[in-house]
Formats: sequence, C-alpha cells, structure tokens
Amino acid sequence: MSDNKSEKLFIRKIWDFVKEPVIVVAVFMTIHSFAYAQYEIWPSESMVPTLEIGDRIIVNKYAYGYSRYSFPFGMGGFDGRIMGALPKRGDVVVFADPEGTGRALIKRVMGLPGDEIQVIRGRLVINGKMLPRHQDKSYRYRAPRGRMVSVREFKEKNPEGRAYQIVERTDSGRLDNTPVYKVPEGHFFAMGDNRDNSADSRILSKVGYVPVENLIGRAEVIVMSLYDCDDGKEITCTFGLPLSRFFKKIM
Repeated sequence: MSDNKSEKLFIRKIWDFVKEPVIVVAVFMTIHSFAYAQYEIWPSESMVPTLEIGDRIIVNKYAYGYSRYSFPFGMGGFDGRIMGALPKRGDVVVFADPEGTGRALIKRVMGLPGDEIQVIRGRLVINGKMLPRHQDKSYRYRAPRGRMVSVREFKEKNPEGRAYQIVERTDSGRLDNTPVYKVPEGHFFAMGDNRDNSADSRILSKVGYVPVENLIGRAEVIVMSLYDCDDGKEITCTFGLPLSRFFKKIM
C-alpha cells in the first residue's frame, strides 16, 4: 500500500512540475490552430509586389468565421460557415483551391456577390467603373526560374478608396481583355497583384469564382522574408535579406 501511495505522490509531483508548461503549449496550439496560422509564399509569384516568394505571413482565421477548411488536420467535418462574414474588396485572403487540389491559395478579393468584373486593356473595371491607377516605377526582378522580368508598378485604388500596389508586364496579355464576369451568390472574385502572372478568377476553368466557404482567413502581416536580394526586388537589404519586409503589414 505504501508503495502505491509513493507512486501516486511521485506522479503528482511530476504533474505539478509540468502542468503549467503543458497548459501554455496547449493554449498556444489552440490559438495557432483556430485563431491564427502561418503560411509561406512558395513557389508562386502571383502576389508580387505585395508578397514575395519566401515571405512568411500570419493569417487571421477568425476574420470571416470558420468553415471545414479553417480547421487543422481535416477536423472540420461540416458544411457552410460558423460566424460567417464576407471579406471586403481589397482584402488579401487565403482560401482552399476550388479545384480541390488541397492547396491553399492567396489572392486579393476584387469582387463580391452580385458584382460585375471586367478587364479592358489591362485596366480593372468593377460595376462599370474603371479603377484609377498611377504608375510609381518600372523595374526588373528575378522570376523563380531565374530569368529577369521587366514590370511597371502601379498604385491602384478600388471603389472604397482602398489603395494597393500591382505590377503589369503589359496591358495586352492573355488576361488583359476579358468578358464581363458576374459574381454569383456565395462566391467572390479573386485576382493576383501580379496581374500578368496569376492564375485566378479570370480563368473560369481553373480558380474561377471562389466559394465563400473556401475562405481560410485574411492575410495580416509579413513576419519575415527569406528570399535573397535579387535585382529590382528591394532597395533596403542587409546580409542578403530584405529587412524592410520584416513585420510589414499587408495592405
């Protein structure tokens, strides 16, 4: 009997020693899994210049409520959304690939249910209004396969007055003149900021209209970036890293 009591006492002492770290870790994992998540931009350059390959970002998972795509390890065994909310035009969002590949994609929300979207000679038109844009600069950057790409960078402003940066290689590319897209209910229209190098909602046979249910969360901040300082990517670089991108809010 005394041996049994000694064993229980020993186990209790061990638990008293480890319970606080265990609780801290459990709370951290819960917050990480259900409130925030970290993603790495790889290997797509579809969100240049807002996001670069190698950027590590934090995603707010509760911004639009929860669906089965929000939960880790396939735990969300239900349809629809809990505490659901629509994103705003201009939000940068992470969502499950509508093609069912299991990948998480990141794009900017350009159209909401009922909106009419069109691209004319590289200019974005929302509900019949062409968005204003102003060219900031021209530069070259190194694409993932090593070749140099020449682009013009613009500041574009959406109907709500929200401004963000985009890049264009040309205004006469394959996705620079499109038909009118009518965003159906329960869906949104997503585009990459790298307008001539993004497979997005303009390609109905691929990404197309994105179900709101597929939303995972809103991209909030670049925590750090691990790409090298290649030609044209960053002015402020130290030891081969773009330090100006560390802890940078995603606009």
